[in-house]
Amino acid sequence: MKILKEIFGRLWALWGILLFVATMLVAFVFYSPCGILGEPNRSKWHRQVSRVWMFVYLHLIGCPVKIRNKELFKKDENYIVVCNHNSLIDVPVTTPFLPHANKTIAKSSFAKVPLFGWIYSWGSILVNRKDPKSRANSYLQMKQVLNDWHLDMVLYPEGTRNKSDQPLGKFHDGAFKLAVQTNKQIVPIVLFNSQKILPAAKPFFLRPRVLELHILPPCSPEGKSVQELKETIFEEMWNYIEAHR
Repeated sequence: MKILKEIFGRLWALWGILLFVATMLVAFVFYSPCGILGEPNRSKWHRQVSRVWMFVYLHLIGCPVKIRNKELFKKDENYIVVCNHNSLIDVPVTTPFLPHANKTIAKSSFAKVPLFGWIYSWGSILVNRKDPKSRANSYLQMKQVLNDWHLDMVLYPEGTRNKSDQPLGKFHDGAFKLAVQTNKQIVPIVLFNSQKILPAAKPFFLRPRVLELHILPPCSPEGKSVQELKETIFEEMWNYIEAHR
């Protein structure tokens, strides 16, 4: 039975890749206005197209998305959203299906992939983590996203995929420093099952599962230091994962 599951996972990964490329080629036609639109209209259009594309794609690979507590996002406010990070599928799930248009931080190296790189860069702030100037510039852009464009900023405070058996990896300061400096509330989000669908430890492996986005109550940075805010959010997300997984 274990061997059959492994074979199925490899075959399903091939199906997933072929579908991704085929649907991306269709979606790219609708993404093309992003090349001429200015912000924040570019991000808003990008999110609408992404939502349709990912809705179709995720259903075709047997991974529909369920979202809990969308009502916690207030229409007239924008937020810093922090999410756990277990899989490469996390970004294509969070960016389109959150209640507000948003930007995320992304590796500049992915922007070099033909066609996909354009889609990727239109919806992201690109950063080369090895370059201090690039990191500093991306931080200024995140402030612009929040203060000038009034979009949400989606960040993964673990920095990279959590490949351990622990609920969360160590958090970096960036998202919490940004919240303190911009006085924007942080909305923690817990994503379930992405690690089972596309395991970080198994290359070329995919299996169908329902993806769940659980939105937790916003947390104000007012009166908190960066460290206090980071510890508060970490503990809240850790306890929630432990209670619900």
